[in-house]
Amino acid sequence: MPPKPKFTLDPSFKPGSTVEISSDDEGFRGSWFLGTIVRRCSSKGSLVKFLVEYKTIMEDEKGSKPLSEMIDLSQLRPEPPRETDRDFKFGEDVDAYYNDGWWEGTITEQLENGKFGVFFRTSREQLEFRKEDLRLHREWVNGTWIPPLEEEKASITTEVKLSKTMTREKFSRGKVVEVSSDEDGFQGAWFAATIIEPKGKDVFLVEYQALRTDDDSEFLREEIDTKHIRPYPPETLVVDPFNLLEEVDALYNDGWWVGVISKVLSKSRYIVYFKSTNEEMEFQHSQLRLHQDWIDGKWMMASKALKL
Repeated sequence: MPPKPKFTLDPSFKPGSTVEISSDDEGFRGSWFLGTIVRRCSSKGSLVKFLVEYKTIMEDEKGSKPLSEMIDLSQLRPEPPRETDRDFKFGEDVDAYYNDGWWEGTITEQLENGKFGVFFRTSREQLEFRKEDLRLHREWVNGTWIPPLEEEKASITTEVKLSKTMTREKFSRGKVVEVSSDEDGFQGAWFAATIIEPKGKDVFLVEYQALRTDDDSEFLREEIDTKHIRPYPPETLVVDPFNLLEEVDALYNDGWWVGVISKVLSKSRYIVYFKSTNEEMEFQHSQLRLHQDWIDGKWMMASKALKL
């Protein structure tokens, strides 16, 4: 058995670092609260935990002592930098400071008094906020803010141009790729295929490696645009068992279907939940791989599992 990879602690999560903490508890989903890393605690497999102390949530009603909790790494992110003098627009996703935390919502009104109406999907409420109590909503993915901060945009624009050039190279004749479909019954699945030839701007003729024609005489060929093509994912060898709620791809009906581990069974077996069909199925360890997304020319691992 190969040695386990050494865990390297992100500098953003060292003891004393200021972070934001999320919660999956009912009534708190979509919110982030400011806190401090106290220490990293023992971990089991790929699950890393931290003891944190909140800055705005107290342990009792008297407010004499800040609340401390044991938190998974997936529930932490650095404190997002604030951007001054930002002009918010209708329809933008924002975080609004409310009840001692930042809550995710969408701007639905720009009021005459300089305030904004923000709608919160989780609670189905709309509240008014001042500009200084809002910030653009961002996700912390693999050590990067998405969308990027304003000062990072110039360098990222260059990176995107380079990634597009690299993408064209990755989709050259003979390359093995994966192809998705928006058709009913196939959403959330990726199928292996080979690039046969380009058929115009951002369109390629591909031949599937497992899907065949209706008469089963040959492998199926289709013209696919680049929105539905990605390079074949790099192999991610998983020696340890998959964890509960870990996001995976499951090999089923000649394709890889994205799902979430909903139950860990004995003998390297798992129950996987598929959100697109609201179904659960059993798979062997060898039929699963860690889910990755192809974003701007890079493979990115999800920071959190899909919520069931």
